[in-house]
Amino acid sequence: MTAGKSDSDMGFREFNVGFDDDGIRLDRWFKRHLPDTSFTTVAMWARTGQLRVDGARATPGDRIAAGQMLRVPPPEADKAAADVDKPKRVRERVILSDEETELAQGMVIHKDFQAFVLNKPPGLATQGGTKTTQHVDGLLDGLQYDNEGRPKLVHRLDKDTSGALLVARTSRAAAFFAKAFSGRTARKVYWALVVDVPSIEDGMIELPIAKQPGTGGEKMHVDEAEGAPARTRYRVIEQAGNRAAWVELQPFTGRTHQLRVHMAAIGHPIVGDGKYGGAAAFLTGGISRKMHLHARRIKVDHPDGGSIDVTAELPTHFAESLKQLGFEEKLGNDLVLDEKTAPTREQMKSRARAHAKSVRKDRKGERRGRGAVEEKATGKPAPKTGGPRTGAGSKFGPPRSGPRVEGAKPAGRGRPGGAGKPGPRSGPGTR
Repeated sequence: MTAGKSDSDMGFREFNVGFDDDGIRLDRWFKRHLPDTSFTTVAMWARTGQLRVDGARATPGDRIAAGQMLRVPPPEADKAAADVDKPKRVRERVILSDEETELAQGMVIHKDFQAFVLNKPPGLATQGGTKTTQHVDGLLDGLQYDNEGRPKLVHRLDKDTSGALLVARTSRAAAFFAKAFSGRTARKVYWALVVDVPSIEDGMIELPIAKQPGTGGEKMHVDEAEGAPARTRYRVIEQAGNRAAWVELQPFTGRTHQLRVHMAAIGHPIVGDGKYGGAAAFLTGGISRKMHLHARRIKVDHPDGGSIDVTAELPTHFAESLKQLGFEEKLGNDLVLDEKTAPTREQMKSRARAHAKSVRKDRKGERRGRGAVEEKATGKPAPKTGGPRTGAGSKFGPPRSGPRVEGAKPAGRGRPGGAGKPGPRSGPGTR
């Protein structure tokens, strides 16, 4: 944004729309550059014709383009007077120590005019919180270089999860990437070591996730009734007998702790994840107790065309565990990223409605089946009472429970070490 000369007679101000503001709404421009001007004031200027874009009347919802000229009325006299003692809402650039700057710049594995991709080490939080003083967000001032704007996070990784983390360098890029993540067009590939071996080699986990009551939102759990839809695809890369498996994970939704919750729910917690796997999540034999979950690859469209496709190297403890279990990293690299598109929000909502309808239908069938059994046994019509009934007499059988895993190709075929250990309610075609 560059300010032009003011109208000496009327006091109007002129601003040239910068490249970083290309495509944003006019009211958003005011929030960025004139934050002390309220939306009510902007709307009043628009109604009275005082707000102009390239000489034409404009409204707060209009989109603006780089190079256009904005004409903005002068600030109100009483507002200007009130601003004299009002502190400016401008964030000063934080000066980092040499060690912090070296840490920030050492994480960069991709850099262009619009974005960085960092390889976040395990143990470093993405954002600050209670008793968390060092985090990626606090180190971004070390990556500002000569840019006017500070780099911005567009997604996050858990503290103990390592790997590829995308950071936008401009506001325009941040808005573009945020849309890619919310629209599920960004692709993320994780590597994980899990306990035991899934009986399905290539499966899709569909289990809704919600915050677990009584944990203050610090822990999630599977909640069929109140949870938000969540989908995770996994592929077994290699297995170490029945002891452990190396898997590729692709989240098609972005729920908190989704991969950790889903893998624990099907009986194969991620190695080192005591929060969701308990004591069973730790392997003996010298395998590190750190979390073995790594954001291996990120692929996302670029604001200037083309795409960003970056792979992050494994942290030391993960690489050593692969070697100790006899796994070859090349096998994971040879997997092809298929181009299956993630479901849209509307598709997810449609699936949720269909699931709820199926549950209601099953319960209705259970009531009917129970009534038929009672009538046959007593010779009298079964009494009509409210509420769902379940039991062996239902022609639909007992209500379904346990995780749903779709897929095929049982693990262990053609692999050294024997067949995989069957997981709970997982098998070809199960849901």
